[in-house]
Amino acid sequence: MKTKVKWYKLRWRVIGSIFLMIVFSVGYAGCRFYNALRVRSMGVGPAGPTVSAAPFEKIWNEQEIVFWGVGDSITRGYGGPGGLNYFDLLVQNDNEMYPDMRGRDLSGVFPKLKARNIAVDYTISQEHIDWQLVKVPKYDDSVHGVIVLTSGGNDLIHDYGRSEPRHDAMYGCSYKQAQEWCEMLKGRLDTLLNGLMERFPGGCDIFFATIFDPTDGVGDPQTVMMNRWGACVKVLALANEKIAELCEQYPNVHLVDIHSEFLGHGIHCDEFWRKHYHKDDPHFWYAPILEDPNIRGHDAIRRLYLNEMVRVYAQ
Repeated sequence: MKTKVKWYKLRWRVIGSIFLMIVFSVGYAGCRFYNALRVRSMGVGPAGPTVSAAPFEKIWNEQEIVFWGVGDSITRGYGGPGGLNYFDLLVQNDNEMYPDMRGRDLSGVFPKLKARNIAVDYTISQEHIDWQLVKVPKYDDSVHGVIVLTSGGNDLIHDYGRSEPRHDAMYGCSYKQAQEWCEMLKGRLDTLLNGLMERFPGGCDIFFATIFDPTDGVGDPQTVMMNRWGACVKVLALANEKIAELCEQYPNVHLVDIHSEFLGHGIHCDEFWRKHYHKDDPHFWYAPILEDPNIRGHDAIRRLYLNEMVRVYAQ
């Protein structure tokens, strides 16, 4: 004969289950808020790859060089105040901040260097065509152009899922949508590249950066209080593939792989079990808004650009 469970025992089981659910929910929400709001260590010292001093011991080019910064807030310098953004460091190293990079800048190898940065925060690729390209004059044959470009990142992350995704604000889109939209992005970037090259009949080199991933390849922007985007890693990879295709298409357009170098320095930088964890530098290279680098991130980007310039000009 089955023994009936007394009513008050059932009541305590229900209360216990509800209590555990509340504890779990509060704990999960607390972890989410902690992960979103905690300040990750930026670290100290040089960031990114080493740059050899030898190539900077001789002049690269004696002719007039105009050095242009074109694109979004990364090139404009958000996160790198006081001359510590990658563009300014390329022009002139800060010897007090980075003594190891003394003499490794463009001012030393291009004696007739003129620099101008027209990049603007929050801008997308079409705005780089409409607003920035028109500011670059057409030079004569005696001038050589050197251009650093960051474009396409805002086409992916705007409008952070607050509105329906579209071709120039893809956040939240599916991979199927991205296949068409990234091809459209490639078309806009191609227009921008050709427009820049037309300004330099005497020749130019364009150094085009890939788009980095603050989630370190995990694809979980929701952990830092952004909208969930399941396809973000695949869409980002597709956009970077289009940038790489353009760099392969034109011999004077050179790929600067920021994406690979920044993996492991995003929101999971201090989690040793992650694939891209850097034991030697487990630190955060991003500004608080995540779409831009911090000071050490700018240092790393500067070094990546310089190493590619060494490959192009000094070898």
